[in-house]
Amino acid sequence: MAVTITFLGAAGTVTGSTYLVSDGKTKVLVDCGIFQGDRLWRERNWDQPAFNTSEIAAILLTHAHVDHIGMLPRYHKLGLTAPVYCSPATADLAQLLLLDSGRLQEEEASYRAESGRSRHHPPLPLYTEADAQESIRQLRPVAINTNVAVHSGISARWSPMGHILGACSLSLSLGGKQIVFSGDIGRYGEPVLLDPQPVTMGDLLLIESTYGDRLHSKNRDVHDLLADIINKTTRRGGVTLIPSFAIGRTQTLLFYLRELKAAKRIPDIPVIIDSPMASDATLIYQHHRDEYDPQARELLSRGFQPFQVPKMHFIRGRDESIALNSIQEPMVLISASGMLTGGRILHHLKHRVSDRRNTVLFVGFQPPGSRGDWLKRGNPSLRLFGEEVPVGAEVAEISGLSAHADRDELLRWCRSCSGTPTRVGVVHGELDSARAFASTLTTELGWSTFVPAYKDTVTI
Repeated sequence: MAVTITFLGAAGTVTGSTYLVSDGKTKVLVDCGIFQGDRLWRERNWDQPAFNTSEIAAILLTHAHVDHIGMLPRYHKLGLTAPVYCSPATADLAQLLLLDSGRLQEEEASYRAESGRSRHHPPLPLYTEADAQESIRQLRPVAINTNVAVHSGISARWSPMGHILGACSLSLSLGGKQIVFSGDIGRYGEPVLLDPQPVTMGDLLLIESTYGDRLHSKNRDVHDLLADIINKTTRRGGVTLIPSFAIGRTQTLLFYLRELKAAKRIPDIPVIIDSPMASDATLIYQHHRDEYDPQARELLSRGFQPFQVPKMHFIRGRDESIALNSIQEPMVLISASGMLTGGRILHHLKHRVSDRRNTVLFVGFQPPGSRGDWLKRGNPSLRLFGEEVPVGAEVAEISGLSAHADRDELLRWCRSCSGTPTRVGVVHGELDSARAFASTLTTELGWSTFVPAYKDTVTI
């Protein structure tokens, strides 16, 4: 039986991961992500779905980042009511992220309406917090490392991938075919979570390529780089401002900061996490210990909490967040969102990016055309809330803190798996990165590869 896959996101770009899979009788979605970064991609979030929402039998999620789940409330609003299957930790984290995304959508629309800074009249949210609340009722957590029947004649298996808590690859069986979706592949030897787990290949592999054309810096240890940046900024009397995903990246940062303070490699300055979601996510990380690696479990056995840092403060209220702007003493200030697409980090940037004492430290991928990419390119000003704000702060980056595997780690996972995929679609990467990694897979492993474009359909 022929099976078709239509690439509705993460094709030619990193964000918007969405795949429509059909065996001719039944249609399922794998991931349901929102587009971020460049305006041309973001505007596609408003397009009508390229499918009839009532015909979708199931949605299968690889993990809880919004570029993989963020369209669920909008599609629900448009009539998609199918069950949403995912790992237990993904279900817990998705509730946080979707509710937060709905709030941010409403706040952004409200701000633009009040300030008159919108091309649309009136500016509307893509969806609301109430829409998000309705959509999370569709979540159906399933056991990992277990074959799960998600619909008649369709089964799936989730295998841990170490990207964030709950992140999994997905092996989907339907119409006599097997498709492996790598999801986002994590790092090897990173703290807290298990390494990416191998799977058995089938008729088609769809593999991410966020860093498919480069290697993470291995010249220096992450501890050294993080300590140097914080110490240098502190000596200037500045603030180390870190845009960070509330889920995954923030917890990894807390792990490293705990170790640096314990070793007295950085001063005992306050560590402020200005993100209610990061606070809640950290509690979820503490609950799902079954995904911890041996190092994290050994810490727990000795009575240490992996994410507990001296002088750590979680900020929840808006007034508390605003009050941070008046603090001039050195501190580490972590705030979402990691890609500078919205949230409290934008307000902190507006108040601190002009001060030469401060450092803006990127610890994750910044899509081309995004605010983060603009800063990294050394531009003299940054547009925030309709104003051009001069950039005086140092801009630094630690790519080794990325939760995405680099080229060699992607290859390592491929080599660890059983069997050879008949075809390989290289997705979830900017075009140059995807093409480079497709070429690497052909050269190194002899695999038959292709790089799909947005809305392409392939048949297996």
